Amino acid sequence: MGNGVKESAVRVREDAEAVLPSPVNSKSDHRQVLSSLLSGALAGALAKTAVAPLDRTKIIFQVSSKRFSAKEAFRLLYFTYLNEGFLSLWRGNSATMVRVVPYAAIQFSAHEEYKRILGHYYGFRGEALPPWPRLLAGALAGTTAASLTYPLDLVRARMAVTPKEMYSNIFHVFIRISREEGLKTLYHGFTPTVLGVIPYAGLSFFTYETLKSLHREYSGRPQPYPFERMIFGACAGLIGQSASYPLDVVRRRMQTAGVTGHPHASIAHTLRAIVREEGAVRGLYKGLSMNWLKGPIAVGISFTTFDLMQILLRHLQS
Repeated sequence: MGNGVKESAVRVREDAEAVLPSPVNSKSDHRQVLSSLLSGALAGALAKTAVAPLDRTKIIFQVSSKRFSAKEAFRLLYFTYLNEGFLSLWRGNSATMVRVVPYAAIQFSAHEEYKRILGHYYGFRGEALPPWPRLLAGALAGTTAASLTYPLDLVRARMAVTPKEMYSNIFHVFIRISREEGLKTLYHGFTPTVLGVIPYAGLSFFTYETLKSLHREYSGRPQPYPFERMIFGACAGLIGQSASYPLDVVRRRMQTAGVTGHPHASIAHTLRAIVREEGAVRGLYKGLSMNWLKGPIAVGISFTTFDLMQILLRHLQS
């Protein structure tokens, strides 16, 4: 009888230890989250700064009715440099950093967490998730980051398409929008953003993780070289951005409606207006060729920086 009670007590204690996280594991989890946040923040900052002039040029074409061509894009870059100076090519990049640093930090950290949760649910390690959960982890990470940082994205778009005299800094944009257009304007264009982020982030993370998995399988090396990571990231960016690009155009139109002369309208109305004025392909895919140039570069830098930072931090911790 006594032995039976003791055995029951041991089993209860073991079950409790299995359910309750140990202080060591909890501390390790916190370190992992902080590591992901730091790596993601640096990855986003480096990637966006590298392509900021191309990004600003793309936004200017997206929100106007001008016809896009590579020649016109580089002419715009050249005249901006002549008229406003070299650093003006990075106008709005401070707002981009304010948005991108938390966005990338949240997205990468959330992706690691979603991989862990889905891996636990499906009985796989995070790196070896089946295809659909792998796609879902990326989509959920992108949606989480976009939801938490969207007003900063709108502010960055406003600064990119307006002259310096209109908005002096990030806080000035927030103040003027709040006074002149109302606080709800800060989330204008949020729906197409989320609808675009789901395929973009989902396919980007899915492609990158899949290529790394295939590389491990066929090369026999546990880790790809940095230039291979860049190539995998470039492929991921190309696929993700091409799939979600029309919604990106709609989002930019809605975000900048208050300063470009376009009326505030719904997704459907904005979509119809673009198609009616500029045509389906020419209007909804305006600037895509520039995205094919900057997107793979940015995503390649971003994924590579994140992975290398994670490896470096693990070495430092050990």
